[in-house]
Formats: sequence, C-alpha cells, structure tokens
Amino acid sequence: MAKIAIDDETTHGAYRMEVEGSAEPAELTWRARGKARIANHTFTPPAARGKGIARELVEFMIADARDKGFTIVPQCSYVAAQFRRHPEWADVRADSAS
Repeated sequence: MAKIAIDDETTHGAYRMEVEGSAEPAELTWRARGKARIANHTFTPPAARGKGIARELVEFMIADARDKGFTIVPQCSYVAAQFRRHPEWADVRADSAS
C-alpha cells in the first residue's frame, strides 16, 4: 500500500495518495460538521482506476475515525457504496447528515 497523506484543516481536509504515472494524487475529501466528517468526494486519476486505490482511502478514513473518535457521513456515492458493503463499519457511521 502506498503512503496516504492526511490534510486536516479542522473544518475540511483530505486523504491523498500519490499515484504512479500521474501528476494528480488520488484523494478523498471531507468537511467537518460537529464531531462528524462528511466524506464528500473521491477521485482517482483515470489511468489508476480499478486498482482499489479509492477503497484504500476509504479504509484509511475508517481507521482514522476509530483512532480519533469522529464519525463519518458518507455523502459521496462511492463512500456510501463502501459503507453498504461493509456493515462492520457501522460504529463510525454518523446517524445523519445534520
């Protein structure tokens, strides 16, 4: 697994991973709402899609939530789909987007 960088600006941030052969990193962005982080966007450079990179970013965010004590609102369709596939992540899913 490649190294994932954390950009935490308190009110918003991202998890980023450099992608070989691409000038753009893969990323999962979020914004804060109370003790929750709203996962609002994932991006993987086109040449690197289908390699599980976005899944690695989501799994990293899950581990970070457990470590730091925040919950996640899966607003991004990809993150929401991953939450549906992984009921064991229910402990870090925020009750609602409000």
